[in-house]
Amino acid sequence: MEIPLYQVDAFASRPFEGNPAAVCPLPRWLDDGLLQAIAAENNLSETAFLVPEGDAFRLRWFTPEVEVDLCGHATLASAFVLMTRSGGRGRKDVTFRTRSGELRVTRDGDLFTMDFPARKPDFAPPPPGLIDAVGRRPRHALKANYWLLVYDTEAEVRALAPDMEALKRAEGMVIVSAPGDACDFVSRFFAPGVGIPEDPVTGSAHCVLTPYWSQRLMKKKLRARQVSPRGGDLLCELAGDRVLMSGRCAFYMQGRIALPDPEAALAERGAPVPAK
Repeated sequence: MEIPLYQVDAFASRPFEGNPAAVCPLPRWLDDGLLQAIAAENNLSETAFLVPEGDAFRLRWFTPEVEVDLCGHATLASAFVLMTRSGGRGRKDVTFRTRSGELRVTRDGDLFTMDFPARKPDFAPPPPGLIDAVGRRPRHALKANYWLLVYDTEAEVRALAPDMEALKRAEGMVIVSAPGDACDFVSRFFAPGVGIPEDPVTGSAHCVLTPYWSQRLMKKKLRARQVSPRGGDLLCELAGDRVLMSGRCAFYMQGRIALPDPEAALAERGAPVPAK
């Protein structure tokens, strides 16, 4: 058995920038343990698996350690593959069915726009140990599905060097953000608890960041940059209870994963083999 594998740098204009994602189109679902093993083997922040479902695709995302409910960059990469690489050249939109509802991606030239749910954060006291783990007290702390720590300057955000083990113990999936020097806002994202010490560019974090900065800056349309070592740029727009995120993708690699016996692969990992 062979599985197609595409590797795409999302939120990037050229390879080696943005956030690399693996995309694996499948004719049908494999065992969850095998999907997780493939994601661990790929060792990227996310591997996306997609299966046709009527006129749409069912999409799931796995970090090297867990399946997650929402992922932006791997959704962008999946849409890029479907519209440019796997028989879909000329296609202008695609709909994904996910744990977080239907997500639509449209294409305008080399710019891809995702329609995601907005997740407005509220001010909240951070849990014990979180601030110490991040390493610097923020101006504000807020919570949606992720913690959001807001600082005064881009330089503060760039200088942070969190203690990842401490962050893992302190409810550690956290966005840090500040006004940008050359854009509306900058951010970084840390999630060591799910196997991602620092994510290069995080689309789902901008579901939280966009409502916050839209209200603070009194702007619907915002330019954002995630200032990880790889870095990546996003155009964000608050549209009611939705966030529109636009970015580019750079194709990196295409190959095939060889799985001569999926059941044997599961058995070697000590995972249960599905009953026939």
